[in-house]
Amino acid sequence: MNISPLTENKTAYIAVGANLGDREAACRQGAEMLSGNPDIRIFAHSFYYETAPMGYDDQPWFVNAVFGVETGLDPEQLLARLKEAENRAGRDRGTIRFGPRVLDLDLIFYKNEIIHTPDLVVPHPRMHQRAFVLRPLADIAPELIHPKLGRSVRDLLADPAIADQDCKRLNFKPYNLNLELRSF
Repeated sequence: MNISPLTENKTAYIAVGANLGDREAACRQGAEMLSGNPDIRIFAHSFYYETAPMGYDDQPWFVNAVFGVETGLDPEQLLARLKEAENRAGRDRGTIRFGPRVLDLDLIFYKNEIIHTPDLVVPHPRMHQRAFVLRPLADIAPELIHPKLGRSVRDLLADPAIADQDCKRLNFKPYNLNLELRSF
């Protein structure tokens, strides 16, 4: 299936992360797998960030980024494509919650919708508490409004609890989209 005309496409934001193996290559592989899908077009890619693990500290640090995508897929179909990409990369959904991952792809926003099903919660329920999502998201969509909280990404990022989290921008180049990125 081809991407629908622009008027029918939906904008979504996807967080990518990895902390096993070549972390940067895994994140780039995630972008390549998504962009190879005719129903998904990456239109923005943040800088990469190295971040401390959250929820389970005894593991390597992560590399994280965020993609902006246009898609003709509904949220459940998009989530299925994200899980397919994780599985193709060798993701092991072991017993450790928030544990090590070769590739992690999370649907952060889908249009300005609020979705709550047994398999999908959008906006991502913890994204507003995580510098590793907010900093890269601010690279590409600082004025995006969280539909539940009514606050911009830039505003959420200004929270002192976010500033205390270890999240350092890296010199890795984003996936080749020929985009000019700004730092805020």
